Amino acid sequence: MGKILKESRPIDGQTGLVCLLGQPVAHSLSPAMHNTAFDALGFNFRYLAFDVCPEDLASVSEGLKKMGAVGWNLTMPHKTEMAKLVDELSPAAKLIGAVNTVVNDGGKLTGHITDGIGEMRNLKAHGADVKGQRIVMAGAGGAARAVAVQAALDGAVSIDIFNRSEDKARALAELIGGGTACASRGFALSDQKAFGDSLAEADIFINGTLLGMAPDTDSCVLEDGAMLSEKTVVADLVYHPGETKLLRMAKARGCDVVPGFGMLLYQGAAAFELWTGEKMPVEMVKEKVFDAT
Repeated sequence: MGKILKESRPIDGQTGLVCLLGQPVAHSLSPAMHNTAFDALGFNFRYLAFDVCPEDLASVSEGLKKMGAVGWNLTMPHKTEMAKLVDELSPAAKLIGAVNTVVNDGGKLTGHITDGIGEMRNLKAHGADVKGQRIVMAGAGGAARAVAVQAALDGAVSIDIFNRSEDKARALAELIGGGTACASRGFALSDQKAFGDSLAEADIFINGTLLGMAPDTDSCVLEDGAMLSEKTVVADLVYHPGETKLLRMAKARGCDVVPGFGMLLYQGAAAFELWTGEKMPVEMVKEKVFDAT
């Protein structure tokens, strides 16, 4: 997978490129996270972030492949489109129809999805487990799709999905219902009555939309924190800022909250292993990158 060095060293002619493609990416903590881990384990790799327009994704990916990049991550809005550009998909990525990690093996591109695994680990790190739980998800694209499918695979009893496009929410619900033992329904996010009714019964609520992400930090997927039950665990996939308006509202309501940085950390750990064959030193990365932010 790459040469492991006895100690980190400056960039040289043998340094391998790993990167993030998305729009926007300026806020991303992924470069700090992966470069810290590469240095800790002595990998001669460097991770950079590139702001890429959707119409340029195919040409940029082809360029990275031809340059011999080790691999790359995808963030919004590129995850579903990248699934069409790789040569092979992992089983989970094929089911979900999205990719957040690409491995370049001598010009053969394999797409993986680690978002769902990352969020399941994030929830467990905060004392929440989806098995046997009723989940409400806002959002039906990219990371939200991966998290919903993984939650279903991991034993959630039901998942109600609310999305701006009702058709997209229903399509994801049908995918989950047809491929797992989890019951799932799709609704328009604008259907506030259905949203409120579902939230009243939810064990876990997960925001998978961009609402609340910097710089639009005053936006929130909920109109009122009173829509939440005190017993509901509230998770936000947005990690910049670390505490979103949603999480502040949930805390004020008395809910346990799960910030988004944990999903980034744990999905990154899975990607790191795909590129290097080694486990990321998660606790060290958390201390040096996330706790210091």
